[in-house]
Amino acid sequence: MERLRSARLIELWRYGQAGVVNAAFGFLTFSLFVWLGANIFVAQILATIIGIAFNYVTYSRHVFRDAQPAKLRFAISYAFNYAVSLAALAVASKLVHSPYLAGLIAIVATAIINYFALKHLVFTRPVS
Repeated sequence: MERLRSARLIELWRYGQAGVVNAAFGFLTFSLFVWLGANIFVAQILATIIGIAFNYVTYSRHVFRDAQPAKLRFAISYAFNYAVSLAALAVASKLVHSPYLAGLIAIVATAIINYFALKHLVFTRPVS
């Protein structure tokens, strides 16, 4: 039982590490598109599309290394994640006037949901 707890803590630590890298990459990509003059919702979809490939690599190679990844389930989970993020961005953009802060709030709001989707639906453990 202790070993299982330790493994879960290590996985959560790695998820946090990958999450920080992925969030920074996504936020910088989003910010770049906003800086270039894109509408915040256009910037978000473009950053999400680019970020999906980047995130798949970090999660599959760093966090869930011993799991069997499912690319289709990953894409589906990110479609759901995008819908949640879009709703969070819409709400945040009404509460704060900075598109950058609204984008950051949307990223943070979806991180916990994303962990559970990836852990339980995408990167499943092989059956022994």
